[in-house]
Amino acid sequence: MVATTPRKPVHLAVYDTFADWETGHAIAYLARAGYEVRTVGLDRELVKTIGGVRIQPDLVLSGLRPEDSSLLILTGAGLWETGDDLVPFARKAREFQDADVPVAAICGATAGLAREGLLDDRKHTSAVSFYLAATGYKGGERYVDADAVTDGKLITAGPTEPVAFAREVFRLLGVYEGDVLDAWYRLFHDSDPEAYAVLEAAGQ
Repeated sequence: MVATTPRKPVHLAVYDTFADWETGHAIAYLARAGYEVRTVGLDRELVKTIGGVRIQPDLVLSGLRPEDSSLLILTGAGLWETGDDLVPFARKAREFQDADVPVAAICGATAGLAREGLLDDRKHTSAVSFYLAATGYKGGERYVDADAVTDGKLITAGPTEPVAFAREVFRLLGVYEGDVLDAWYRLFHDSDPEAYAVLEAAGQ
């Protein structure tokens, strides 16, 4: 019997004003695929999402090491726009990228990455181009008008594209591939009944 190496956890950043809807598809299907999803906060204090859900972080951001993770997910939040409270998460994203570990950012988190300089040299997207331009970053020419964009091990998406965001996460981590990945996207994004048959046949 061949021993298999356990998958490293996926780390989901959590903070007050966390946008509940943006990462639901991604974390649910990562968990179904066998990944442990661990929440990480600035400290261990309870955080409250936009929807009023309270989350107790599993670990503290300062103790998170890229080598212990498969992926860092950063979701949108009002706090990205109101001060520097979430800057440590953008800096942790830089640490992950420097260590060649994937980062996925959606909505306001893309602005955090822009301010950190992580989008200056990578193709990326967000809500709209002028939203990121307001950060003063230098990557405007690399902005792509798309639902979600992957460049190397960095994923970005706008706030209306949680399904496309999840699709890029699954593609990058190899959770689903080819026709199965396409069918998953068509089912949850387009409500395509034919896609369900493809997933059933693949045992998904």
